[in-house]
Amino acid sequence: MKDYDLENRRFVIGGVAVVIVVIYIIRLFTLQITSDDYKKSADSNAFLKKVEFPSRGVITDRNGKLMVYNQPSYDIMVVINEARNRLDTMEFCKALNITKEEFDRRMNTMKDRNKNPGYSRFTQQLFMSQLSDKDFSIFREKMFRFPGFYVQKRSVRQYQCNMAAHVLGDVAEVSPADIEEDDYYQPGDYIGKLGVERSYEKQLRGEKGIQILLRDAHGRIQGRYQNGALDRKPIPGKNLTLSIDYDLQVLGERLMEGKIGSIVAIEPSTGEILCMVSSPSYDPRMMVGRERSKNHKLLSQNVWKPLLNRSIMGLYPPGSTFKTSQGLTFLSEGIITPSTPYPCAHGFNFKGLHVGCHGHAAPLALVPALSTSCNGFFCWGLYHMINTNISKYGSVQNAMNTWRDYMVSMGFGYKLGVDLPGEKRGLIPNAQFYDKAYKGSWNGLTVISISIGQGEVLLTPLQIANLGATIANRGYYYVPHVVRKVQGEPLDTTFTRRHFTKASPTAYNYIVQGMRSSALGGTCHELSRYDFVACGKTGTAQNRGHDHSVFMGFAPMDKPKIAVAVYVENGGWGATYGVPIGGLIMEQYINGKLSPASEAKASSLQNKHIAYGSTDR
Repeated sequence: MKDYDLENRRFVIGGVAVVIVVIYIIRLFTLQITSDDYKKSADSNAFLKKVEFPSRGVITDRNGKLMVYNQPSYDIMVVINEARNRLDTMEFCKALNITKEEFDRRMNTMKDRNKNPGYSRFTQQLFMSQLSDKDFSIFREKMFRFPGFYVQKRSVRQYQCNMAAHVLGDVAEVSPADIEEDDYYQPGDYIGKLGVERSYEKQLRGEKGIQILLRDAHGRIQGRYQNGALDRKPIPGKNLTLSIDYDLQVLGERLMEGKIGSIVAIEPSTGEILCMVSSPSYDPRMMVGRERSKNHKLLSQNVWKPLLNRSIMGLYPPGSTFKTSQGLTFLSEGIITPSTPYPCAHGFNFKGLHVGCHGHAAPLALVPALSTSCNGFFCWGLYHMINTNISKYGSVQNAMNTWRDYMVSMGFGYKLGVDLPGEKRGLIPNAQFYDKAYKGSWNGLTVISISIGQGEVLLTPLQIANLGATIANRGYYYVPHVVRKVQGEPLDTTFTRRHFTKASPTAYNYIVQGMRSSALGGTCHELSRYDFVACGKTGTAQNRGHDHSVFMGFAPMDKPKIAVAVYVENGGWGATYGVPIGGLIMEQYINGKLSPASEAKASSLQNKHIAYGSTDR
């Protein structure tokens, strides 16, 4: 008779044995095939993979003047597996002039996989970055006492001057998000954060190299593995030539001292940005080295927002500079002819609605209306386009969207596509915008203020400057850009294509006449003193406080070399700050220098502070 209990025990014991064997097989498979812990350990004992960082591309202005270059720096790297239990911590801290608390903080941060997702105790990790030559020389004398610690030479950015911070940008240590987005980067690497350093990061950074060094059982370097056959040399980053004119940028930043606002100058024939000033600004050299984090925090907390690039991020009512776009639209749509007169009794007056204007002769046609910056003329033009052309457009909504299409074709309402990060699109309203705001009950009178660059219309200074370039070209523009040339690469075709507006070429001729008339005897009459033929349009943008001073113009009238926009917050009339600053910018670029009288004018404007610093107006 069978003993079934014994028989069952045999199956149980056999089953347990099989399970144990399977577990061992799975574990062996994990250790030998899927896990690389032992491989890393073996490789770290036999090899030292030393990354060689490429030199970052240098940056020059359009005439070859050096603006950004590199200087040597040193990082302290550590292999945790080699350093643990073998380090005299106090001696190490003394050599680097840090406290024990800072040492512990750096070690803990390094081992935190949330902050350092690439952490491994077998590979080199960044302990401290950007040691100066002096600090490095002190540490190097004692480095033999600190097993597991290595020095890695690299370069850091240095800025030749204290200007153009918003254009140049800066370089800083990568964030976890940067590492996750691009596997080129490892903890401790540097990346462009702002300006062209950011937008041209891949061209500037180059390609890393690597040296594979062979070590003995005691960790001592024995030479290159396979005589360097597997080494890879770093490839330097590509140099950038900016379209910025150094001397023009210097003058622009001088003129905007103590003021809030922007200057943008463009070469109409190429779309190259000749200067881009955002004020207040900061010294880009503040963002270099181990003080960057502290300085960045101070700048970000500054009430005047010096980190904000107002040239592409500031959203402003364009004021009367916008009237040029209205004249182009009304002419092209047949709403007016060049000789159509509109009344102006100190402004636009209709059905109880009054939009004020300064005193001048009336009625006026288009060219003198631009010259005197007549509000009444352009209000009447918009009213007749929106309200009295139902037979042409079918509805006020269709008329409004036609108007919007003209504005968009001129580069408003959307990003222009400048090669700098952070550009804002501005605001150009359409019929749907007003239907929502007024529940479908609105007409031309409701939105009349957009005809004079007020109301809901918001532009960036770059868009205003591009308007000037488009008028200078009589109907087309190139996407504005600050990089003129990338070493070894053709310029992106985005910046070499012409963009034509919906307005007719004939209409542009009348707008140019109006802007020239303004320079001869209208609101821009100060431009008449120059030895070149300038065209301009002022703007006085209404504000809750003191009005903003705005100017847009170009020169020479024929074969123009420069178009410029000036925006001075709380500067008052356009002729107060906008016109004189714009004229000096034109003179500097066209003549290569300022006359003695203009230099005196520049010094006077430089010393007039509006918003911060001195309260002298």
